Parts: sequence; structure tokens; C-alpha cells
Amino acid sequence: MSFHFLRPWWLLLLPIVVALWWRRQHWLNPTSGWKALMEPQFVEALTIGHQQRRNWSHLALLLCGVLAVISVAGPTWRLEPSPFSDDVVPVMLVLKASESMSLTDLMPSRMERAHLKIVDFAKQRSGQPLGLIAYAGSAHLVLPPTKDTSVVSTMASEISSEILPKPGEDVMLAIKLADRTLEDVGGTILVVADAISKYDPEDVSEFRKTSANCVIVWAIAREQTPELDSIRTFAREIDGSVVVISSDQTDAESLVRMTARKPVTIAEKQDGARWQEAGWWLVPFVALLLLTTFRREEFVHPKGESL
Repeated sequence: MSFHFLRPWWLLLLPIVVALWWRRQHWLNPTSGWKALMEPQFVEALTIGHQQRRNWSHLALLLCGVLAVISVAGPTWRLEPSPFSDDVVPVMLVLKASESMSLTDLMPSRMERAHLKIVDFAKQRSGQPLGLIAYAGSAHLVLPPTKDTSVVSTMASEISSEILPKPGEDVMLAIKLADRTLEDVGGTILVVADAISKYDPEDVSEFRKTSANCVIVWAIAREQTPELDSIRTFAREIDGSVVVISSDQTDAESLVRMTARKPVTIAEKQDGARWQEAGWWLVPFVALLLLTTFRREEFVHPKGESL
């Protein structure tokens, strides 16, 4: 989120605050009249007091005024969560089903490993909305988000390259379909793929401009391979994240945590979204600075008696 002010016109008071502070310095300086009549160095020599302490007190007062104006201007950098949104975030699984997923470098095959991982993920997200899209050269909605995650894992286990009508690899077509499915509620698009190399960068750029849904790629690939490099390149371009398949359940557990929280950018699409006020954080600092400006004044009688 970009830092900005909710009421920037209040910042126009800053020059006025500085001018009033400067004028107050002149009014409260008891030696200002004498300096007009005699050399300033003589006035300083004849002055009794703690000049350094007074200078800090005056500067603290100026800082209080500046911070107060900034606070009223409403600095902010993040949106308020919508009170009407559900805490549970839907996830759309986008499963690649092209011929490369049948390779057996990951035993028993890349597709079988993807099926097993989806089962783990679905179990850990039990009762939370989960949908499924399969893609190769075409993209197809298998299930919209449903709380019956066991059905999603069962349907995913039946997907293979043989059942899709068009061979190839069109990941952006599938992501756009997932985005349309999540359009009303927002959520996370979780792409499960062994590699992502065929896509139009212009489609990626357009998606990032028009969509508020975050994208995570679950890489069914080994470390230090061209397949994993292609996935990471794609994730950088689409401003997404990458989770690499692991031999245990740590990858699924990580994804459950990542998809459990609603992306902040979703609120940007909602009409009437409000920015969180952050100016109140400055109030305690203003109060503490004001306390430093209070000091005990001691007046000395001409006969030497303290008053």
C-alpha cells in the first residue's frame, strides 16, 4: 500500500504553525527589546538563565505543533478490513494437466505427486472453501469453491492429460477463469504445475492491473531445474509467491497458513473501502513532548529573595 494522507489539506497549516512559533519566540523573549538598544553580546552576558534548556523547550513546542498537524491530516498506508467479508478465504486450485505432468522424474509421476499433495492440502483446509480448475491448452471449471474439500481432492485425483480436450499449456487462461470465479468474494489462486513457460507477458500485466486476487504457485518440480526456474520467473512477473514441493507435509502446511489470511489488495476492489487512520499513533508522542515544555519558573527579587 502507498503512504498518503486522508486529509492532505491540513498540511497547509504547517507554514502557519512555524510562523506562529517564530512569532511567539519574539514575543516571549524578554531581551528582544534590549537587543534593539544595545549590542546583542552584552545582552547575552547580562542575561541569567539556562539558555540551552529554554531552546529545547521551544523546539519541543514546535515539534508538537508539526506532529499535531500531521496527525490531523490522517497519515495512512493500509486499508481497513471489510466488516462484511467472511474471515474464511476461498482458494481456487488451478491444476496443470498437460503431458509433461506424466513424467516420472518425481515418483510415481509428477501428476500423481500433485494428486497426493492436493489431498494433504484439502484435508488441512477441511471445511474451508476450495475450488478446482484443470487446464492444459484449455481451461475448465471442475468445481466452484465448496466447503466439502474431500470432493475437491477426489475430483482432482481423476484429472489427467487424457481427459482434457486440447493439449498444450495456457496458464493465464486458467488463472483468468479462477479470477472470474472468485470475482464476488476474492481469494487466492493456487496454481499446481511442474513448469510455466508458455504465456503472454501482456496477459500477465493486464491481470495484475485488473485483479486483486493473489497468486501462489505450488511447484511440482525439483530444485535447481529449468522447470523450477520458469515457475519462479512467472511468479515474479505476476507478483506472486512460490512454494516448492517437499517430501513431507511442510509445503502443504505452509500453503494453509499463506491462504488462511485474506490478501489486503482485495479490499481495494470493494466499493466504499476505507483507509485505516494512523495519525493517532502520534498523539502519545505529542503529549510527551508537551510535558517537556512545562518547567518550574523561578523569579529573583531585586533584593535576592526567590519568589
